[in-house]
Amino acid sequence: MKEAFSWEAFNKMPLVGILRNMPPEALDEIAKCMIKAGISTMEITINTPDALRAIREMVDKFGDKLNIGAGTVCTLTEMHQALDAGAQFIVMPISDEDVINYCVIHKIPIFPGAFTPTEIYRSWQMGATMVKVFPANDLGPGYIKDVLAPLNEIKLMPTGGVTLENLGDFFKAGAAGVGLGGGLVPKALVQAKDWKGLEKLMSNFVRMYNKSTL
Repeated sequence: MKEAFSWEAFNKMPLVGILRNMPPEALDEIAKCMIKAGISTMEITINTPDALRAIREMVDKFGDKLNIGAGTVCTLTEMHQALDAGAQFIVMPISDEDVINYCVIHKIPIFPGAFTPTEIYRSWQMGATMVKVFPANDLGPGYIKDVLAPLNEIKLMPTGGVTLENLGDFFKAGAAGVGLGGGLVPKALVQAKDWKGLEKLMSNFVRMYNKSTL
């Protein structure tokens, strides 16, 4: 059953698990691992084969326990398709004004992507819920800290290159959330159907976040 985006759950554990090109038959187990580990937010990228069906099925099965949204959304058409499938939030690798405006008007959490301080500030001005700093691979936590020094009112969500080892550093630098792909859901564990191993890894991310915010 679909529920509204839970800010209470997200704020308690602001880690977004990004699923790209995952086997459809593995999604249920991945969702169960996330729930058991205490991660509340799942992003299914729209460029995954059968992404809309996957979003719809995940919302139907887990929409009362997980925030389930669509990622890699670049156009209004993709946004509408994702929302029609039941997506509870929208994540973009870029900042498209039309998509942001629609989500702001309709009170849909929107996480547009930006890279430079100018792009980040522009996205925030348009009403972004949180600005996805992407790609964060080479920028590192220092970049987040530097951007937030003059722009401290902006909520940033670095994505790309966030690992168990640097997760705490990103939050200590001021990140309001992070997007996690292969670091959180390694394809090797999924292909091996090592669900206990996956749950353990996810639990380690949760513990690292809690440790970094003490």
